[in-house]
Amino acid sequence: MPLALLALAIGAFGIGTTEFVIMGLLPDVAADFQVSIPTAGFLVTGYALGVVLGAPLMTFLGTRVTRKRMLMLLMGLFIVGNVVSALAPVFGVMLAGRVIASLAHGAFFGIGSVVAADLVAPEKKAGAIAMMFTGLTVANVVGVPLGTFIGQNLGWRVTFFVVAGLGVLGLLGVAKLVPEQPKPQGVRISHELAAFRNVQVLLAMAMTVLGFGGVFAAITYITPMMTDTAGFATSSVTWLLVLFGLGMVGGNLLGGKFADRHLMPMLYVSLGALATVLALFTLTAHNKIAAAVTIVLIGALGFATVPPLQKRVLDQAAGAPTLASAVNIGAFNLGNALSAWLGGIVIAAGFGYTAPNWVGAALAASALLLAVVSGSIERRTVAGGQAAAHAPGPAADAGLGESGATASVPISQ
Repeated sequence: MPLALLALAIGAFGIGTTEFVIMGLLPDVAADFQVSIPTAGFLVTGYALGVVLGAPLMTFLGTRVTRKRMLMLLMGLFIVGNVVSALAPVFGVMLAGRVIASLAHGAFFGIGSVVAADLVAPEKKAGAIAMMFTGLTVANVVGVPLGTFIGQNLGWRVTFFVVAGLGVLGLLGVAKLVPEQPKPQGVRISHELAAFRNVQVLLAMAMTVLGFGGVFAAITYITPMMTDTAGFATSSVTWLLVLFGLGMVGGNLLGGKFADRHLMPMLYVSLGALATVLALFTLTAHNKIAAAVTIVLIGALGFATVPPLQKRVLDQAAGAPTLASAVNIGAFNLGNALSAWLGGIVIAAGFGYTAPNWVGAALAASALLLAVVSGSIERRTVAGGQAAAHAPGPAADAGLGESGATASVPISQ
């Protein structure tokens, strides 16, 4: 793999750390600013919404510069956001710093996915994307626990200075290792937006929202579930999240490996297994060992969907993939917000702390249904193109582009 992927992974590590480390530092931040825990929770919600909005916004702004230059600018924005958070004199400034940092998130992963895919041969694209996302998954194993430890012992502001330092490493890595690719010619905003007329792009994004949303329906409420239902001590939750992170690392690498060979079958298997495991979590959550094993499986199966879904969007938005790739990253965070909200509703309704697992199972099953629909549409399109290719006369070229690939399926059809 090219060394440039290491630079992208370092940037992803910093972004993943700052996104999730705040969850372990909320009590400290709330006490420092003298606000309630629910109010401090806006630091999580604000970040997620910033990712959703920032993905298309930053991509639009980056259409006039090369992808390498835009990646460097995004890492600079990330550094500024974390420094603002570390120096914030009042809660409102802290929230602003979180939003500033979040604006870089979606576009960095979106543009980074395109760059990573362009660095390798076509048959290795999903693996290259997975390598970049390894930085995000490792952040949950190393960065988040370490950042939480630093924040609880040296102060939460130190954590954000350290994360800003990771951003500096990522910026230097991109500047040094990522090759300068020429700015794509003839690509306009209207060209990028045209990708969203392809029903397959929209289906892939919907699968992203529902599939990864299924994961966070359970993980968002993992602390009360594990302490009240499984009987773990509160101090054990950090290590359970490390297990979840280890599962994410393994699932991400496996997803990238098999998506390069059999993308849609990989999605069918991972989404189906994820729905099953989430449903079983309502039972295994009552046993410590079974719960720990299930948490690893949820992390693995959930992140096994990430490289194939990201590659699916890139493939279907070929010719103008940058915006679609970035928006798909926002879709992950939209799924997180949606599933956390739905999980909170069933808990508030009195169904117990394991009820979000049923929500997650339903979301993952819905994503599987969309995957089946997407695969069915693709098979019909391929079959139609092959039939047209063997038909006599001008119709032989119907449904085929210059390269012989089947045409994308626009919504208007």
